[in-house]
Parts: sequence; structure tokens; C-alpha cells
Amino acid sequence: MSHDLPKKMPAVICHAPEDYRLEEHAVPSVESGEVVIRVDSVGICASDLKCYLGAPLFWGDENREGYCQAPIIPGHEFVGTVVAMGEGAGEKHGLKLGDRAVSEQIVPCGNCRYCQRGQYWMCDVHDIYGFRKATFGAMAEYMKFPAKALNYKVPESIPPHHAAFIEPLACSIHAVQRGDIELQDVVVIAGAGPLGLGMVAAARQKNPSLVISLDLNDRRLEIAKACGADLGINPSKVDVVDEVRALTEGYGCDVYIEATGHPAAVEQGLQMIRKLGTFVEFSVMREPVTVDWTIIGDSKELNIHGAHLGPHCYPVAIRMIEQGLLPMNEIVTHRLPLSEFQAGIDLVADGTQSVKVTLEP
Repeated sequence: MSHDLPKKMPAVICHAPEDYRLEEHAVPSVESGEVVIRVDSVGICASDLKCYLGAPLFWGDENREGYCQAPIIPGHEFVGTVVAMGEGAGEKHGLKLGDRAVSEQIVPCGNCRYCQRGQYWMCDVHDIYGFRKATFGAMAEYMKFPAKALNYKVPESIPPHHAAFIEPLACSIHAVQRGDIELQDVVVIAGAGPLGLGMVAAARQKNPSLVISLDLNDRRLEIAKACGADLGINPSKVDVVDEVRALTEGYGCDVYIEATGHPAAVEQGLQMIRKLGTFVEFSVMREPVTVDWTIIGDSKELNIHGAHLGPHCYPVAIRMIEQGLLPMNEIVTHRLPLSEFQAGIDLVADGTQSVKVTLEP
């Protein structure tokens, strides 16, 4: 089943660090179980920026192989309209032509130890849209969801540039779940970028006594309050460790979630968190981070949790956006045509003028 599709389409192609080009590319065709969407909106993520800038995680160094399999079409935050489906795809994914749809950022192999145990987000093959040959991304007019993809219908009531935020919000929700927040906890979320803002909104749903957002940008702190933060604190203006201790009778926060990507925020969190507290690390760091592990063990006996992707969180993210629990018009600050992808990347790199930047093919 399909609409009549063109043979060629414009697409952003990642060739190497700082070498992304708008080129003509073949429109994907569908096999059994597969879905093709016309991309309505695609976000530019901080990890897209780090890939663009050549971070070792994506391009490798003397210690590891790079994750990015260039040349590749980037883009893993997206939503689109279903225009073609292979045999059985409609029944498999609960979709029909014309539906608006999103796909989880990872397409699990189904065969590795993690997939076999239901821990699909840690799939050993790890085909994430926009980085791997098997899963070309959404910075193009059309893209394909493979047969093993995890897809969801998106309500028409959600504008496409808001629906592109489903993926980062799902990641934020998972990080908050990893924090094991209890009623009346004091929760600190470092970073009020798109992911940190989503974490604030998700943490608010857990009913802690206090949600505190930290960021160097006062405008982002105001948006964090609109997402549900009780306080927004700028570390460039006050000693945030002292401030949080003063708010907690000297003990420190119960849960600290790191979403800045800056090493200093890790050290800050270890100093700020109480004994037996929970530290959640979400960020992709540009460089290795060194900390005093004695704080984690002997001094405080902390729970250290990582958070990766947004498993089982897409339905929750869709519902939160549908219910208006986030100020989406303040979060999505820039909408650009695909041809202006470089301006979009530059906006994300600058970080002072934008929150979430989307491209519309």
C-alpha cells in the first residue's frame, strides 16, 4: 500500500565531522512489515551536534570504534505521515496510510541477550536512527521504519513541530524513572535544555516536595518553571551547592539528574546530593569525566544510575504533550526548512538563542 512517491528526495547527508551536505537521495522503498513516512518535522539533538563536531563516541579514537556509520542521513527526533506500508505492516504496527506516526529511536535486533531479556533499549547491535546504515534518519523528505521498529500513532491534535519532541521527552521520562523519586523528595535537574525541561515536567508528575532546575541561561530557567520547577537557580550567580543544602537542612538533595553534558555538573552533583541519594547520569559527554569515587562509596554510599534512550516511555510522552503539560510553544523556539539545516546546527551550537530547533522538509 502506498501513495505515488517520487524516486528522489532532498536529504542531509553526514559525510564526516563538520561535513554535512544537502544532496539528492533515493526515496526509500518498502518491504514486508516496513513503513515509509513523509517527514513532517525533525529536531536537532545535542547528540546530533556532538556527532557534527566530531566527538569520539561517534567517530572513534585510539580506544574505541566510532558509532556513526557515515555517509548517513541524520535525525532521530521526528514525526511523519505514513505514505507507504509493506505487506502486514498495517496490522503489525497499528497504522494506516495518512496516519501521523513516530518510531522509537532504536530498532532492536531481537536476537541479542538484551533483546531476549526484554531490555531492547540496550540492544547489542544498537541501530539508532540517524547514525547507522540500517537506520537512516529523518533529515530528509521521506524515511523508512524497518520491520522490527517500535512505532506509535500520534494524535492529529498535536502539531508536528511539537510531536518531534516526543523522542527527547521519552528520554527525559526514562531518566526520571531511573531516579526512583519518592513522595516529598527534593529533586535537582542540572540543565534546562530540551531534555532537562522534559525531566522537570516528568519529575513534577512524581509529586516531589521540590523540583529545582539549574542552568546558566535565565530564560531557560523561566521555561523550567513553566514546566513545573519550583525554583530555577543560575550557578553563575550563586553557589548552588550551598543553596540546595540551605533548602534541605544541610543534607542535600535526594535525587540529582545530570543533563548538561559538562563535567563540572557531575562534580557539582556529587557535592550537592545527600548520603544514600540517587545520582542519574544522562548526558553524552564530549570528553571523559574524572571524579572522586570516594564520595560515591565511602563518604555517601550513593546510588549511581545511568539512563539511555526512552524505553516504554513513548505513550507517556505522547499523552503528556497531548494534555498540555509542557509549554511547547516556548520549548520549540525555531522552525527552519530542511535547506537551512546548517543554520539550525549553528543555533544549537550557540545555545543562547534557541531551546529546541526543528527542521521541516
